[in-house]
Amino acid sequence: MNSVVHLSRRRFLALTGVSASGLLLGGFAGVANAARAGGDATGQRLNLFVSLREDGTVEIIAHRSEMGTGIRTSLPQVVADEMEADWRRVTVVQAIGDAAYGSQNTDGSRSIRNFYTTMRHMGATARHMLEAAAAEHWGVPQDQCSARQHQVIHSDGRTLDFGELAVAAAGQKVPQPAALMLKSPAQFRYIGRDLPIVDLHDITTGKAVFGADVTLPGMVYASIERTPHLGGRIAAYDGAAARKVGGVLDVVELKAPQGAPGFNNVEGLAVIARNTWSAIKGRKALDVKWTPSEHSDHDSEAYLDALQEKVRAGAGTVARERGDVDAALAAAGKVVEASYRTPYLAHAPMEPPVTVARVADERCEVWACTQNPQATQSAVAEALGLDKKAVTVHVTLLGGGFGRKSKPDYSVEAARLAAHVGKPVQVAWTREDDIRHDYYHSCSAMFLKAALDDAGNATAWLARQASPPIGATFDTTVTQLDDGNLSQTFGSVPFAVPNLRVESHEAPAHTRIGWLRSVYNIPFAFGVCSFVDELAHAAGRDPVEYWEAMIGDDRYLDFAPEGFAFSNYGRPIAEYPYDTARLKNVLRTLVATIPWGEKLPAGQGWGVAVTRSFLSYVSVASKVSVADGKLQVLEMHGAIDAGTVVNPDRVHAQIEGGMIFGLSVALLGQIDFERGAVKQSNYHDYPVARIQQTPKVIRSHIVPSDALPAGVGEPGVPPTAPSIANAVFAATGQRIRELPLSKHFSV
Repeated sequence: MNSVVHLSRRRFLALTGVSASGLLLGGFAGVANAARAGGDATGQRLNLFVSLREDGTVEIIAHRSEMGTGIRTSLPQVVADEMEADWRRVTVVQAIGDAAYGSQNTDGSRSIRNFYTTMRHMGATARHMLEAAAAEHWGVPQDQCSARQHQVIHSDGRTLDFGELAVAAAGQKVPQPAALMLKSPAQFRYIGRDLPIVDLHDITTGKAVFGADVTLPGMVYASIERTPHLGGRIAAYDGAAARKVGGVLDVVELKAPQGAPGFNNVEGLAVIARNTWSAIKGRKALDVKWTPSEHSDHDSEAYLDALQEKVRAGAGTVARERGDVDAALAAAGKVVEASYRTPYLAHAPMEPPVTVARVADERCEVWACTQNPQATQSAVAEALGLDKKAVTVHVTLLGGGFGRKSKPDYSVEAARLAAHVGKPVQVAWTREDDIRHDYYHSCSAMFLKAALDDAGNATAWLARQASPPIGATFDTTVTQLDDGNLSQTFGSVPFAVPNLRVESHEAPAHTRIGWLRSVYNIPFAFGVCSFVDELAHAAGRDPVEYWEAMIGDDRYLDFAPEGFAFSNYGRPIAEYPYDTARLKNVLRTLVATIPWGEKLPAGQGWGVAVTRSFLSYVSVASKVSVADGKLQVLEMHGAIDAGTVVNPDRVHAQIEGGMIFGLSVALLGQIDFERGAVKQSNYHDYPVARIQQTPKVIRSHIVPSDALPAGVGEPGVPPTAPSIANAVFAATGQRIRELPLSKHFSV
């Protein structure tokens, strides 16, 4: 594999930097064999993730994908700490896709929370084996030997460098978990400390390898014209003009499989050329006609209107219920109701999808900027009719992902074309491809209604929603969100309201729906957190005080008696309880850092929102100014309780990056469908927040906690939009119930 430097992009990176803002070991049995699963480590293998060279270099496998979160640093940081390795002598090796590593799907803010304990065990296992090797070398009991800062030290002062023990340590018996002695937090060297990301130098000097940097001998390039609407098929085409373009080698039909979209390619026509320029120019010369489908008349505005009418008009399927909501509403002296809606969103990472694939001798190799190498391996194997073991997936750095690159359709395209032409093929999506053929974030319509008593306290809470489900991407008969998706803020509201009901309506999907950073928490937090603010103002009470009253007493929430199958992001509720004390505390912590309640000039206001997502508790406060129809966000402050924190610098970066991502969603994010096709095409009509639209003051606060690690990459997003909308109300008295805010103000 060779890498090529593209100076224009690299110069940008060098000048500005980059911000992308269950392992099964069977009780450790067979770890030594599993250690040979993949990666390019060259030293003596101590376990699945750790190798040791005889020069003392410790090689630690990073099995998750790096897209700006720093996970290639944070997980090895945990291993090195427990191992007592000198961080300066650690080399991080990127894993290929292999099931031996457990889940490699780097989304859902799961990397640290799912692998923190596993990585500690990997480090402690390596330390134990080094101590055993030293004891054997000296002929002393192992309890007289202890690893410390890349050496094993005997109680009499003798030392052996890790490198001197490499071969002997690799030959030691792998210890059982009960034999491991994990460190106490007081003994940590690296966990809880800021460490620069391991890729920082290569990224800022242009040496880092992203998806588009991969080149292979004899490689050709493909640009694909895809159906503009879901389910469209090639009716007819003329490729003669395309074939006349200099450098064009072939025009290839790329048929789509029948059934649900899944991770397959959509139907398209690929132009194969000697270079990208020729491929794109040839593609523009194509004359293609597409068949209609049941989705070719999809109009997003009309669709949202219909969903909004549905949730306002009548009851849906009850997902959670306690008390008698209807009776409480009928008896209430004051009833407040509101409808909210959010549009489709695109991921729009800085680096569009790109893959290089090579197929030869009944094998396929893939180089991809993928969040999910195992899904890529499976999807490519299925598309080519190969055994999964015949497909090797190499993971490059990702120039952003946000969930888009967990779907390997673009790798399937490259693999199918490589098999067809018999040469390595690069499929690089243009920005227009990425915007127009995404797995879009679901649009949503919500209706909320509450009863207030004479003191303004909520005595009833009714919530209905209709949103096209991600499940429809894999099963077209799925038309409604299940409790797992409703668990993302909407169905899991923590309110101490005596009467509560959550309902869900059907919303058939008309495009590929996928995961986007924070998923359904985005629309649902906007609706729920905005409505709480509405209730506070209807009651004439301070929003922060009202939030605390709505949350109620400190307690662990139990949803089962209310018929709600709370997903808890796949983790046991006993390990990760929904703790209302932590939720209130993160709000109090945030408010204590800002001048909440200050007297502001006309046209300025503060807004606040608080959510629990991905097992973390986050509050965001925003300060805005509205003058002459122009909205400016002046400040954003966030506080997060993410349990045990491995690398605080990365947590600050992610909460701040999450707020900026949420700012883009709030101000600008909107994908429109007309006659089944996406209207937007690039950053000029699907903009992301520019520097001048970003607050001059952005601050984040980490709430100290010794709880288990929770998610970090996504939880900063959901409370941001409602905090801004609530601030707009405080500044102007105008309640915004539909995103983006650019529909209502100049931004």
